[in-house]
Amino acid sequence: LDVTEEMSAFEVLSGCIQYKPLLDIIVDAFYVQDGKNFLISERNLYVVICYMATFQIEKFGIQQFCKIIKSQNINKMYQFLRFFFDTINLNTWIKDEWSKIYDVAYVTEKWINPLLRWQPEVEQLLDQLNDTITNSSALKKISKTTEPEEFNLTKPKPRAIPVPEKIPQLEKALLVPQSTYKTPKEQQLLSEMKLKNRHKAEALLIKANIGQFRCANPEKSEGTKYVMAEIVKERNAKMTIRAHKAHPVPVDKSDNIPIRLNIATILREGALYQRTVEKELRKIEGLMGGAWDPDKFLERHKQIREKEMEQQLAELEKRRLEEKLSHEEAVLARQNVIQENKKKVVLKKKETEELMRQYAEQRLQEEKEVRKLIEQVAEGHKNTKQARVKLHEYKQRIVQEVTEESRGLLRQALEQAEEEMRKKFEVIQQIQAIQSVPLIRHKFVDLTQTAGHALLCEMSMLELHERLALLKEAERKEAEEKRDQILNEKQAKEQLLLDKLEQISLHRTELGRAAVLK
Repeated sequence: LDVTEEMSAFEVLSGCIQYKPLLDIIVDAFYVQDGKNFLISERNLYVVICYMATFQIEKFGIQQFCKIIKSQNINKMYQFLRFFFDTINLNTWIKDEWSKIYDVAYVTEKWINPLLRWQPEVEQLLDQLNDTITNSSALKKISKTTEPEEFNLTKPKPRAIPVPEKIPQLEKALLVPQSTYKTPKEQQLLSEMKLKNRHKAEALLIKANIGQFRCANPEKSEGTKYVMAEIVKERNAKMTIRAHKAHPVPVDKSDNIPIRLNIATILREGALYQRTVEKELRKIEGLMGGAWDPDKFLERHKQIREKEMEQQLAELEKRRLEEKLSHEEAVLARQNVIQENKKKVVLKKKETEELMRQYAEQRLQEEKEVRKLIEQVAEGHKNTKQARVKLHEYKQRIVQEVTEESRGLLRQALEQAEEEMRKKFEVIQQIQAIQSVPLIRHKFVDLTQTAGHALLCEMSMLELHERLALLKEAERKEAEEKRDQILNEKQAKEQLLLDKLEQISLHRTELGRAAVLK
């Protein structure tokens, strides 16, 4: 080989070795999907074509790339390029698989976008390959000499045309009722009620404004007296005890009918007997301690309720009077605000007059200054030639200074641009050197070491297994303790039910004995 060919071949070989994980993803997927019928021995061919299409197409150019593709088997190249340059494959699983090895932004910018940019030219190449494949297949078909003949078979009868099914007709839709286009009655009733309530509120407001203050009248109003009388009547009606005729106790005709008891009924009956016993004991203790007649307590409670009602009515009257006073204070405050606004308007008018007078004086002064300025300009026109000469000399001096400054700035900008280009070349050389170094991606795992993330919760795999074993042992012990606790509780509950049944039987015998004696 020549030196250039040897260098290009060496570059392709080193690139295929360096980017082997990326190329293996594409070639393995091709053999799984579209290349099931191709030989495994041709795998290196597809690896080289994939590397050249991804990394070297811009260097070789589309024409040289087309020559390389056409020099190989057309059918195999057509299948592989159609699979590799598919837009859906590039944007979905190829991008995702490459992103697991390299950064997502780097993959998108360096490899996926250039492949999508070269896709139209590759599509033209694929069309050319497809045309050659079809033409070669047509030539092969034409070269055949033997032609098959049809068998002399009886023609089958044509199938009968099936009867078309009837199209089901839709039912006629109901017409839209006229009530949908009319306003509902509820809205009219609400508007009428709002109007009535507004009229009623306005009448009450007029009545309240016309009525005089009753602050000095200590007597209660008729409405208050009527409400207090109604409250007293209701309370007396509740306190009266109505006598009812005592009904005779029904005779128990049952002869010890057996009753089936469950846990709930046993506990409920036991609690009932317990409450009755406690109530009787409290009653006996109260009588032994000198309890008094509850009638006096009820009477005192009644007096307290009457006092509270009177206080509530007085509070309502007080609140009503305070509302009237606040209304009057608001009216007076509004009048005071109107008077203050009038005073402010008068002061504002005086200030505007003073400002207008000052503005007129200022205009007269400005007119005088303008006249003086016009006179000075007329005198200055006489010395225009001298002024022009001075102005020309001043402009020449400014131009010389600007040209010197611009030369210095241009020289400084060129030096900075050369320095930046030199730094960029150094960075590019460093990146190329880093990329040429093969990466060792194998990592040996030591189960006794931590991950090294500098966290407080870090632990090795062995420590993790030991802790999990300890947790499982603790959970087993906890489950056994819980099981023992449940058994103890169950035994205690059974003993409680037996005690309750014994207590209920005692109460029933005593109640039966008391009923016999009564």
